[in-house]
Formats: sequence, C-alpha cells, structure tokens
Amino acid sequence: MASASAQFVDANRTRLLDELLEFLRIPSVSTLPEHRDDVRAAAVFVADALQKAGMENVEVIATEGHPLIYADWMHAPGKPTVLCYGHYDVQPPDPLELWKSPPFEPEIRDGNLYARGSADDKGQMYAHVKAIEALVQTAGKLPVNVKFLVEGEEEIGGKGVARYVAENPEKLKADVALVSDSSMYAPGLPTLCVGLRGLVYTEVKVRGAARDLHSGIYGGAAPNPIFALIEILSQAKDAGGRILIPGFYDDVDEPTATELESWRSLPFNEAEFLANEVGSTAITGESDRTVLERMWSRPTLEVHGIAGGFTGAGAKTVIPAEATAKVSFRLVPRQDPGKIKASFQAFLQQRCPAGVTVELHVLSGSPAVVVNPDHPAIRVAANAFAESFGRETVFDRSGGSIPIVGDFATHLGIPTVLMGFGLPDDGLHSPNEKFAVENYYKGIQTVAHFLQLYGNAHYGEVS
Repeated sequence: MASASAQFVDANRTRLLDELLEFLRIPSVSTLPEHRDDVRAAAVFVADALQKAGMENVEVIATEGHPLIYADWMHAPGKPTVLCYGHYDVQPPDPLELWKSPPFEPEIRDGNLYARGSADDKGQMYAHVKAIEALVQTAGKLPVNVKFLVEGEEEIGGKGVARYVAENPEKLKADVALVSDSSMYAPGLPTLCVGLRGLVYTEVKVRGAARDLHSGIYGGAAPNPIFALIEILSQAKDAGGRILIPGFYDDVDEPTATELESWRSLPFNEAEFLANEVGSTAITGESDRTVLERMWSRPTLEVHGIAGGFTGAGAKTVIPAEATAKVSFRLVPRQDPGKIKASFQAFLQQRCPAGVTVELHVLSGSPAVVVNPDHPAIRVAANAFAESFGRETVFDRSGGSIPIVGDFATHLGIPTVLMGFGLPDDGLHSPNEKFAVENYYKGIQTVAHFLQLYGNAHYGEVS
C-alpha cells in the first residue's frame, strides 16, 4: 500500500508540477545585475511556498548580495532536527541559440522538464518544500524538527550564506543537513553522494602595453598579453593531464580500497559515457586512473574562458593591452585552498614572460568534503532512498563542489545527507538543462519518507 505522502503526490501531480513550472519561469540569474529583481522575486516565491507548506518563522533575509530565506518548524520535542538547504539562483542560459526551447519557458519533452534551473537546483530544492507540505497535509505535523536555509548566490560563490552560517550557529543548530543538489548514478538507482571535491576559482589577468597597439606597426616588438596568457597556462598541465604546479599533489588523499572496489561495481560503460554524456571524440586525463577516479577523487585544473582583444566580425589588427582567463581547480580531501592559491600565484610569477605583468584574483574557494557513510543519519537516508525506489542505495562521490557542506561541518559540526534526484545527463550549466518529471515526484516522496524514518529512529542513535 502506498504511503500517505505518495498518495498525496499522486492526488496533486498537476498542481505540484504547475507550481514548479511557475518557479522555473523566474529568470533568477544571480551573476547578472539586470536580473537582480528576478532573483528577489524567486526569493519571495520560495518564502511564500514555505509558508503555505506549513513552515513557521519564515524570513527573507537581506545580505550584501541576494537574499537568504530561513524558516523552521520546531514542534517535535525529543526528535532530531534536520536543516534543509537549497538554492534558488541559476546559471546564465547562454548560448541561447543552442536551446531547443527558451530556457525560462519550461517545456516537457519525453518525460523531462527542460528549463534553466530545473535540476540545479530549483526542482530538487522545491521537492523539499513539497515534502513538508505532504507530511503536514497528511499527518497534521512533521515527524522531526525542520529548518530551511535557502540561498540565492550558490552559483556565484555563496559568500552571503557562508557568512550567515558562521554567524548564526545557534539559530541553525541541527543534527544533520539535507541537500538535494546532486545526481543519482543512473536512472532508477538511488544514490547518496559521500564526497565532494573542493574548489578554487580564479581570474588571471595579464597586462602588456599601456594601450591597444596596431599589430602592423608594433608587431614583433610589443608584448601580446593573450599569447603570454596562453604560454603561461600551457605550462600548467602536461598532455597526460597531470598538473605541473610545484607541490600541487603533496596533500592529495587517495580513496580507500573499499571505495575503489565499490566504484568498480557500478554500471559504468566508458564508451556510452563518451557518446552520451561527453559527446567528444576521446576521454582525456590521467591515463593511469579510471574515469571515475579522475572525476571523483583526483584534483583538476580547468580553463573556463579567455577574453581579450578583438573577437567581432571582420578584422581588426590589434595587439591588446590586456587579457583575462578564468581558471579553476577542483580539490580533493586534505588539499588546502589557501595553499593551492599560493602555489598557483608563485607559478604565475615564475613563468610570466618578459614585457607583461600577471595578477591573480581568487573569486571563491572551498575545501573538499567526505561524509562517513556509516553515520546513522546516512544509513537512515540510504534505507529511505532504497524503499522509495525499490533498489539498494549505492554510494558515490561527486566531482562538483557544494561549499555549504563544508560550512555546515565547520560551523555547525553536522554531516550532510546528499540525496540528489538528478541524472548524469541533465546538462547542468549547459543548454537544454533538464529534470525528469518522475524524479521530481519521487524526490518529494523520498524526502518525506526520510524525515519519517529519521523521526522514528531512536534519538540516541541519530544525534
């Protein structure tokens, strides 16, 4: 017999989906100033939804950037407290011409909901809100104490929420955090993520002449910052994918033998991964490591963009005065973001060509996080996930970074259950981002089931 929460979802499928579609229509792009009002509108939408779901003490909290939303329901004495986190901001949708349907006009095709933010993270976060509503509507109360903290700056570094967590440990006190901002390993396979890579995101700026110069008059004598930038970055990694910054691998922790064995048991097919997810002619990286190791337990260096000079239609023979590159590092356990930043700074200065100067600006940074899969709350989550999907839960790591997980561990002293309902091919940060409609419904049911099981567990085992 279906649970009360599952019956609630079945009885309200159309309304639950319509609400998510309304949420996705708000272009809450946090990095673009012209969308500031839209980001604010998304914050108000979340606050209203939490209020209607049955949460109390709902606040829209101003920060130096975009607002935070806090809410709580604290009427389960003797029961644990779960802190639900998510974000309502989204990435820019560019390039627009690659979208099959407009990014902020949600469209359902083949059981998938296509829209910017559908999987990252509006759809998954909203499943938490609707899980609360399902429990309140069917039981009249929640089985545990619940707090919500939802932010609007995750896609631009999350500085506001990091500061708020550090300054409000008592207000946010909880036994465990619940985050749905990750993916299942494969369709229908319940997956809990127990490891996240850290991140150091930087901007490298190279300056040459005092102004742009005519390449016919000055070419061959004046330094070219774009070429200097290429020259520097080309020395940072070899053809085999190994990073050449001195000391970069000094503190890298290897995954345990148990983890490696479990990864080998996962249904991973390299050819299918290349064709269906990467879509290129070859997989690159450290050839002595498996693909899953490269993505989950090895540090990386990536260049995200290079800007400078003239890139418009036609020709303009200019030697630019400056050039900029966005460069990030994904870090693994024990790597210190501050140490990596210092090593990269020294590397840039040592390899800076004559005639130019180089500056490094760190835009964001967070350490890697590993969660103990044997923690009682993780075990409860694994059981809830398995019972909802009818298959045993597997554990994996993510190559991505969720800085708030480290903040929760540092300032609140709590682990995070990373219970994601996305899929590997959802196209996060890319055109045609999608979220399986059934995973949205399943997410609501699974989160509600987790809260029920966690509330039923003996408190001494889960605190």
